[in-house]
Amino acid sequence: MKKLFQLVLVSLLLLSACAKAPEPIPLIVAPVVDEPVVEAPLPEDETPTLQAVSWPEVAGWQTDNPSLALGAFLKSCTALRWRPQWQPSCQEAAAMKQASETEVRSFFERSFVPHQVSQSNGSSDGLLTGYYVPDLKGSRTASSDYQYPLYQRPNDLLVIDLSDVYPDLGNYRLRGRVEENRVVPYWDRSAIDSDNQPLAGQELLWVADPVELFFLHIQGSGRILLDSGDRVMVNYADQNGHPYRSIGKYLINQGAMTRDQMSMQNIRAWVRNNPDEVGNVLNQNPSYVFFRELDGDVQSPPGALGVPLTPGRSLAVDRRYIPLGAPVFVETTWPNSDQTLQRLMMARDTGGAIKGRIRGDSFRGMGDQAGEQAGRMKQSAKFWVLLPRTM
Repeated sequence: MKKLFQLVLVSLLLLSACAKAPEPIPLIVAPVVDEPVVEAPLPEDETPTLQAVSWPEVAGWQTDNPSLALGAFLKSCTALRWRPQWQPSCQEAAAMKQASETEVRSFFERSFVPHQVSQSNGSSDGLLTGYYVPDLKGSRTASSDYQYPLYQRPNDLLVIDLSDVYPDLGNYRLRGRVEENRVVPYWDRSAIDSDNQPLAGQELLWVADPVELFFLHIQGSGRILLDSGDRVMVNYADQNGHPYRSIGKYLINQGAMTRDQMSMQNIRAWVRNNPDEVGNVLNQNPSYVFFRELDGDVQSPPGALGVPLTPGRSLAVDRRYIPLGAPVFVETTWPNSDQTLQRLMMARDTGGAIKGRIRGDSFRGMGDQAGEQAGRMKQSAKFWVLLPRTM
């Protein structure tokens, strides 16, 4: 067994050397419940990612009611309270449940130092999108009505954490499978969904619509209304190791729609109107997500921090630049509007498409209404990360 493990590790290292640089840990709403929060060092660029500023420099700080975000921060503290630098602020917040807006604002100003997030070229502008928990119709058994499987984490998926061997690669994992005594990349989307069905027998549930299933992969969590009348929540369990590729970008490049027309709703409409192209378009994204069924009546799924997401107050970020659990003040606008949106959110999640210093994905909630909001959100944004004064 030890020799097999060494063979797997060496093969994966050779695989990574022959291929392009390994992708960051692929996390599409990916829970890391049992792992410590990763706070990566600042990259060596001319402009640091985080630059401390004074509170008056946080545009819109006085317009939001921070007491509405206090409950979200306390939920984050269920994971952060084990980290010494967060303990004082978490303990103080726990005693403020009946505090006024003024008292809560004073708490954040007293306990945290705001840091504006900058691009490597010094720009403070980034991108904010939205995500949600969709509802799908499904079954525990395959039938003519439910032909498309949600797969559980496959038994043959190998995940190698390189941090023990190469600490500098602590944010990276390699995924693969063994084939004839050698390690090869795991199946991509086109192979998994092919007629060969390499994952047959590892289905978790079956759903009615392949397009809605694809968007479930993008969102990372969903509610499945079973034909039995029961409703279950499914959540990210793992990923096949292939990088996320945007089918929206592909459609733009193909001239199917313009950048201004791009939205989740318009992508859905296009694939409905072009059924012969569905397979080809969906396969442009080789990334594939595996799911787990959550126990009990789950009101909101967990994010990468391991605590339930709070609609309107949870943010998916790139954890290479923004530490999970940190409060983040966001200045942006509402979709299709000049109306300003300035709100304190919590960095509780990550995403395969969420890459970059000023790149966020706002959790909008569950169901169709949340999906309407999330699908149209693609706004310019500025971020300020609040770090404890003890850090």
